[in-house]
Amino acid sequence: MATTTIQINNSIKHRLEGYKMHGRESYNEVLERLLEDVSRLNAKTSAEIQNARKEIASGKFKTHEQLGKEMGF
Repeated sequence: MATTTIQINNSIKHRLEGYKMHGRESYNEVLERLLEDVSRLNAKTSAEIQNARKEIASGKFKTHEQLGKEMGF
């Protein structure tokens, strides 16, 4: 594993400390976990956007006006 030094401000360091699952967890482990979560979220969001575009293209949507009428506005 390569070792490097990065500069972060104190508020970011404090936030990273809050993400530690235990006191001895390294910042590398915290960052790895956070990056993995973001990657999964991005993949999920991308899939949801693709599904929504397909539904719109097939006409499976309601306009704001239609929804407002259904809800009694």
